Amino acid sequence: MTVLRDADLTVAFDHAARGYDTLVAANPGYHSQLRRSVRRLGLPDGGRGRRVLDLGCGTGASTAALAAVLPEAEITAVDASAGMLRRAAAKRWPRRVSFVHAPAEGLRPAGVEGPFDAVFAAYLLRNTADPDAVLHAVRAALAPGGRLGVHEYTLGGRRVDRVVWTAVCGGLVLPVATALGDGRLYRHLWRSVVEFDTAARFAVRLRDAGFERVRVLPLPGWQTGITHTFVARRPTRGTGR
Repeated sequence: MTVLRDADLTVAFDHAARGYDTLVAANPGYHSQLRRSVRRLGLPDGGRGRRVLDLGCGTGASTAALAAVLPEAEITAVDASAGMLRRAAAKRWPRRVSFVHAPAEGLRPAGVEGPFDAVFAAYLLRNTADPDAVLHAVRAALAPGGRLGVHEYTLGGRRVDRVVWTAVCGGLVLPVATALGDGRLYRHLWRSVVEFDTAARFAVRLRDAGFERVRVLPLPGWQTGITHTFVARRPTRGTGR
C-alpha cells in the first residue's frame, strides 16, 4: 500500500471529519501532549501581542491547545480539508481565533499573510506531498526570529518504536477507524509514519530549510520514541525569502 497524496488525501480527511474526534479521544494523552508541545514554543506572557499560525488544524485539537496555553495570542488556524475545518469552526472559540480554508503551501493566495511570531504544525508535515516546500513557506511566513513548533509522529529509529506504533495502530486505531468507514485513511496514517523521517532526519530537514536552534524533544508515555516536539527559529539575520 502507498500513502495517499494531495486531492485523494484531502477527500479522505473530509470523509473522516465526522469521526475524527472520537478516534482522538481513544488516544491516551493526545490533548495533553499537544499542550506540552505548545508550551515548548516558549512564547512569554500568554502570547500577548503575538500572532500565531496553526498550520493543519484539523478539527481543532491543536487550536484548542494553542488557545489554552497562549490565551492572549491571535490565532489563525488553517487546514486544506473543508470537512475538518467545518468541524473545527463549529466549536466555541474566543474571538481572537479565526479559521481559513487553505493548503499549507498556498497561504498567501488564501489571504493568510505574515509575519507570524510563531507557527505550530501538528501531525502535518508527513502528510504533505513536499514537506520541504511547506517548511520554506513556513519560514517565509515567520517574522525574523519567529518560532516554529512541530508536533509529529517521527520514529526514534529503534526497532521497538516501529513495533509499538504498528501494534497500537493494528490493535486499536485501525479497527475503530474501519468500523467508522475510514479504514483507508488510517491505513495511510499508519504507513505515513513508517515511511517518513526519523526524528534525527527531520531535524536535519529543518536545518536544511534554513531554521536554526533546532531542538528535538521526546514526549512521555507510550508515545516515547514515536512522537516528538521539534522547536526551531527563523534566523534574525540573512532573512531574505
